[in-house]
Amino acid sequence: MPRQYSTGGKPTLLGISKRGDKHLRRLLVQGARVIMLRIQTRADVLGEWVRDMLCRRHSNVVACALANKMARIAWAILAKGTHYQSRPAVAAV
Repeated sequence: MPRQYSTGGKPTLLGISKRGDKHLRRLLVQGARVIMLRIQTRADVLGEWVRDMLCRRHSNVVACALANKMARIAWAILAKGTHYQSRPAVAAV
């Protein structure tokens, strides 16, 4: 589902394509919206990233971007056979 385009050593991450499973894509976007509802209670790097995106972009765009990020995380977990480890947010100095 998520695609990547690389040239000259600079990777460009593309969005979730509409060619894949519609049901899975819909579930990923719904899950992203649920995370966005409770974003103020998250104190990790992902929560910080979503809060920063919500300041700059429309909530529908952020939901698709978060769904894309969740798809990449899920693919990496399945491909490597590991567990997800959330990193705590770093306090700004």
